Amino acid sequence: MDIEEEIRSLQLDSTAEDSDGVVNPENAKPEEVEMLDNTVGGLESQADAGVNSQAALTDAEVNEQVVLPPEAIEERDEMEENARKRHLNVVFIGHVDAGKSTAGGQILFLSGHVDERTIQKYEKEAKDKSRESWYMAYIMDTNEEERVKGITVEVGRAHFETETTRFTILDAPGHKSYVPNMISGASQADIGVLVISARKGEFETGYERGGQTREHVQLAKTLGVSKLLVVVNKMDDPTVNWSKERYDEIESKMIPFLRSSGYNVKKDVQFLPISALLSTNMSTRIDKSVCTWWSGPCLFEALDAIEVPLRDPKGPFRMPIIDKFKDMGTVVMGKVESGSVREGDSLLVMPNKTHVKVLAVFCDEDKVRHAGPGENLRLRLSGVDEDDISSGFVLSSVARPIAAVTEFVAQLQILELLDNAIFTAGYKAILHIHAIVEECEIVELLQQIDPKTKKAMKKKLLFVKNGAIVVCRVQVNSSICIEKFADFPQLGRFTLRTEGKTVAVGKVTDLSLPSA
Repeated sequence: MDIEEEIRSLQLDSTAEDSDGVVNPENAKPEEVEMLDNTVGGLESQADAGVNSQAALTDAEVNEQVVLPPEAIEERDEMEENARKRHLNVVFIGHVDAGKSTAGGQILFLSGHVDERTIQKYEKEAKDKSRESWYMAYIMDTNEEERVKGITVEVGRAHFETETTRFTILDAPGHKSYVPNMISGASQADIGVLVISARKGEFETGYERGGQTREHVQLAKTLGVSKLLVVVNKMDDPTVNWSKERYDEIESKMIPFLRSSGYNVKKDVQFLPISALLSTNMSTRIDKSVCTWWSGPCLFEALDAIEVPLRDPKGPFRMPIIDKFKDMGTVVMGKVESGSVREGDSLLVMPNKTHVKVLAVFCDEDKVRHAGPGENLRLRLSGVDEDDISSGFVLSSVARPIAAVTEFVAQLQILELLDNAIFTAGYKAILHIHAIVEECEIVELLQQIDPKTKKAMKKKLLFVKNGAIVVCRVQVNSSICIEKFADFPQLGRFTLRTEGKTVAVGKVTDLSLPSA
């Protein structure tokens, strides 16, 4: 290894540092280069002898912090992490045409991420398509298919900041044909913004059986979206006109359903009225002349007030890969669910067990030296080809790699089976777990759980009906990377879907088969 690489790996600080924090020997004074040469040479010989490398440094060198020991690097990284604003991933969910993309676009405009000229361009483009009210959605819906049809297909991704928080927006599709994409977006989120249209007839369509409002709420809870902001949009519509009666009606219908989906409505859910198209009650509180009865926060204030979920920066590294591409090497994208990553780290790509090295870490659009859990990252890797990675693979620590299995035990809650379907051994469905989409088969029903006592029932089990809670053995065709729900909730909760419908939600209880 040459001197420049050695210095980079040791994270040396010097008066001759360039903007990337790497010592450039050409700019350094001769005596500084000589000192660094001696330091590196001394460290290499001490390492060979198995002696603490810091012992080779003089007091002056230690005082000047020429070499940072691993614990000091960790401390510095933690200080950098703390100096950064807190980070939250927020997914926009709800029925098609509720205004999710418009809300996301308006947020980016209000937070200064889109300029007036771009808005004027989108306004003209939408007008030419006779879709004047869609122009804000064009900020999030970037491809032509989405703009022509007026529906989100892919999960839109963008970033904005408030005074205290950095947010990653995930704009999930609302159309039932694209629920798998919605699942992909929600699986990366910490909190959810459920957008509901107050327009007469639109709330009812989304909320009734088969509407995406219901399915999105159930999926969000299953996928780990623990906090929910329910924004009642289109309050400016002529059929609503900021009516308190309409707002109260929607809230009264949603609360029992949210409760039945597993949300603690008092602690984890907050309602507020907005107009995404007019940006009313979004970045600033609504004027009393527009709405006399609302005295609560605006959307930005509500987002800022949400508590960050607990995360473990010192846990074993886990990052499910959601996408990959080539850019001066293989680049993978994903959200860190556990642990931290640094430039230079050695990791494993599972289930292939491929050893890789992290060449660069990108958080949002910025290159960083270190990133912790909850961050959406792009990592440039060496040691693996792009073609050897698939969505659903997991970047994992070498010391404690994630398990790769073809069979696991799970506790399932049956929501609603297709007509005439029986849930029994041999039942097949599509499994969605973190970034994995895989066909699976129920190979054995082990026991049914009494929903009241939460204990196993003793009767012999051949099949179960809607609403049942059952422990079963699930099999997939190829190895997948999952964890027990008790250890890593985000990598141990899943949904089963059949023919475009969510039929069950569940959690992984065991990765090894029960003894006979």
